[in-house]
Amino acid sequence: MSESKPAGAGAGRSAGDAEREVVDLCRDLIRIDTSNYGDHSGPGERAAAEYVAEKLAEVGLEPQIFESHKGRASTVARIEGEDPSRPALLIHGHTDVVPANAEDWTHHPFAGEIADGCLWGRGAVDMKDMDAMTLAVVRDRMRSGRKPPRDIVLAFLADEEAGGVYGARYLVDRHPGLFEGVTEAIGEVGGFSFTVNENLRLYLIETAQKGMHWMRLTVDGTAGHGSMTNKDNAITELCEAVGRLGRHEFPVRVTKTVRSFLDELSDALGTPLDPEDMETTLAKLGGIAKMIGTTLRNTAAPTMLGAGYKVNVIPGQAVAHVDGRFLPGYEEEFLADLDRILGPRVRREDVHADKALETSFDGALVDAMQSALKAEDPIARAVPYMLSGGTDAKSFDDLGIRCFGFAPLQLPPELDFAGMFHGVDERVPLEGLRFGARVLDRFIDQC
Repeated sequence: MSESKPAGAGAGRSAGDAEREVVDLCRDLIRIDTSNYGDHSGPGERAAAEYVAEKLAEVGLEPQIFESHKGRASTVARIEGEDPSRPALLIHGHTDVVPANAEDWTHHPFAGEIADGCLWGRGAVDMKDMDAMTLAVVRDRMRSGRKPPRDIVLAFLADEEAGGVYGARYLVDRHPGLFEGVTEAIGEVGGFSFTVNENLRLYLIETAQKGMHWMRLTVDGTAGHGSMTNKDNAITELCEAVGRLGRHEFPVRVTKTVRSFLDELSDALGTPLDPEDMETTLAKLGGIAKMIGTTLRNTAAPTMLGAGYKVNVIPGQAVAHVDGRFLPGYEEEFLADLDRILGPRVRREDVHADKALETSFDGALVDAMQSALKAEDPIARAVPYMLSGGTDAKSFDDLGIRCFGFAPLQLPPELDFAGMFHGVDERVPLEGLRFGARVLDRFIDQC
């Protein structure tokens, strides 16, 4: 396993055991199939919770496992800091993953194969990489007796991929005392690199995320024989409504975070970026265009459609499901637009809904992120961005915790990082994992 570093990075600092074991920890986690099918089951989550607890206990911590439903388990531990009177920091990650069809993959999604300089498998970037970084860094610090400046709460959570009901939401509602004194948190989908040129790499720190309305659309019609003319066909009415919604382009709304990101990128590229000219703007964003493009407007993507039980029977009801996401400050506009587009015949109800989040890009924690990144990558610049999806931060925000996405990764420019999330052939560069462990260790020193 290579111990090489980028030129100028980490001068005078040992890589430590964290950098040496982070890949093996991530492989172990990937090999635990924690697929989340969105129902009451959570195969593998208990096994992952026990694995994490064992790794933490080995170095002297006292982790607790909380099972919200049979098999739906999360692990929490607290590390005492040099100054316990200071507000605590939460580092959270989820152990569940979305399902994967092995036949579609180059390497089996739960084998943890290493090939082409990457670790392949479901969860490699979403988010067993950060789970492994956290475990590796904490284990190294505990073995070497390096206390963090303040208390740190570690939370390895179930069920994030289905809204966190059995994970973060359960702990926040039932066991809020676990997070006593915590004022700030870091979690997934932030701190990854976007190479602008040989002299500049931007690292995107998540300071905002869209809210969600996962919804069921229902139309009732008149059932009848398939051979008869029927002007009250529920399928026809629903399909027309879903078609209107799926083709609708919501208006551009530039939030504070997106404006800051575009200003930073404009400065980096030396050219103005116009959010009203989507085609030109996104063409300049390379592999992160998919992630950024959807943060400029509300979205509603039809994802499931169902009706009927026999080819010659017109059903009395048709149902569709839609993944709706709204920008911070634009929920009311989003819902009003939905009802106007769908029309009066469509009954809309939430399957799962959660708020949008947005915080400012400032403060000592942000300074620590920038400093840790630059120490390992001299051409690093941290910039804020908005996540188009959602994370467990939504639950922790209810406790008044200020949340950021910071799971540091240095990525090769050619890697389609956005395509890794829930995609086929998900993988993480080995050197990216090692880089992340070094940065996270430095960040903890300064937080």
